[in-house]
Amino acid sequence: MTAIQRTLSIVKPDGVQKRVIGDVIGRFEKAGLRIVAMKMIHMSSSDAGGFYVVHRERPFYGELREYMSSGPVVVLVLEGHDAIALTRRIMGATDPAHADPGTIRADLAESIERNIVHGSDSVESAAYEIPFFFSAMEIHGG
Repeated sequence: MTAIQRTLSIVKPDGVQKRVIGDVIGRFEKAGLRIVAMKMIHMSSSDAGGFYVVHRERPFYGELREYMSSGPVVVLVLEGHDAIALTRRIMGATDPAHADPGTIRADLAESIERNIVHGSDSVESAAYEIPFFFSAMEIHGG
C-alpha cells in the first residue's frame, strides 16, 4: 500500500478565468484525493517570485511571475495515497500538446504557458509549497 501524502495544487489564473475550478477539483476528488485546505488568493509579483524561486535562473521566470500574479488563483492541499504522483497523472504533461487524453491539461489547457494547473513534483517541493500558502491551522484532515 502506498503512503498517504499531501501535495499542493494551484488552479492558475487561466483556469479561474475560464471558470473550470469545479472541473479541476472534481477530477481530483473523483480520483480519491481529499481536499484538506483551499482558498482563493491573488498573488503579488513578489509572492509569485518567492513561490517559484526554484526557477529564478530560468529564462521564463519573469513571465511566470507576471502570469501567476495576473489574476486570482485557487490554492489547495490534496491528501491521499501517493497523492503527488496521482495529482501529476490527473494534470497531465506540462505541455498540453503532449498530455494524455482525459487529463486536465489535454482537455482544458491552451499552451505550455497557460496550462490551467500546478502540482508539487516531489515530496520535497510539497514540503516547501504547502506552508508557503497555508498555516497548520488551515489544513484539516489526518
